[in-house]
Amino acid sequence: MPPLYRPLVFALFAVIVGCGSENDAPQGPKYANAPLDTEKPLYRFAVHPLHNPAKLAEAYQPLVDYLNLHISEVQFELEASRDYQNYEAKFRDRQPELLLPNPWQTLEAMKVGYHVIAMAGDAEDFKGIFIIRKDSGIQSPLDLKGKVVSYPSPTALAACIMPQYFLHNQGLDVIHDIENRYVGSQESSIMNVYLGEASAGATWPPPWRLFQKNHPQQAAELTVAWQTPPLMNNSVMVRDNVPASTRDAIKARLLALFDSYEGQAILASMETARFHDADDTSYQRVRDYITEFESTVRPVEQP
Repeated sequence: MPPLYRPLVFALFAVIVGCGSENDAPQGPKYANAPLDTEKPLYRFAVHPLHNPAKLAEAYQPLVDYLNLHISEVQFELEASRDYQNYEAKFRDRQPELLLPNPWQTLEAMKVGYHVIAMAGDAEDFKGIFIIRKDSGIQSPLDLKGKVVSYPSPTALAACIMPQYFLHNQGLDVIHDIENRYVGSQESSIMNVYLGEASAGATWPPPWRLFQKNHPQQAAELTVAWQTPPLMNNSVMVRDNVPASTRDAIKARLLALFDSYEGQAILASMETARFHDADDTSYQRVRDYITEFESTVRPVEQP
């Protein structure tokens, strides 16, 4: 299989995440804007790899700072992960107290004692999109037969599972008709298309909007070819041994963000419209979707 990362694009990313070997215990960069208070319980807020760790910190540290300002009995720290598999290993070991996982990871985290307290963003924004070069000549999903399609990870719901289900419904045998290349991050999936390493790259709207903002010259050579129907958006989850009073305070602060200028600025940094009230039962739609995907396309964890 071709390399996951090309040196020109991913050298900085490799430096950022290269703080441990593949044999290390699941860890990742941690971020804080103020010294930690060792007298308070420390709650790690682990966000799944929407972006590389540096961009993740830029997007989500304001939220963690907000929680630290308004919830005084504990201290929150943002934790990034080098890839989806590293992130999933962390929550399966019940390491972080708080999670912001994708909807499939939400179902997996429920199995080990995490519970949903909110949905991050509007459901309508959670959909897969296919990025192609404007000069590619690709007109139809069937034009991808025999070509490379890039994705962040086989367990990325909006940016892999939903796009592969879309291609299946368009008449492609996802396993045999195309080469599926899992490249580690949303931006990497897009950059593989820009560099001509993939004919199409799957991602979802927030990373694509961020890419257009941060890389306008490259984005101008790309376009969205197709999009999938939407599903549930990412969740916020709390481990089952977090005190109910702290859990309820976190939920209240998340739901109130939309109601203030300060909160809307924080939401904008995360490319998130608002947090919605949700619980475990809200994600039954995702469970049904995954069941159908695994029966017709592939097992989620066996690409």
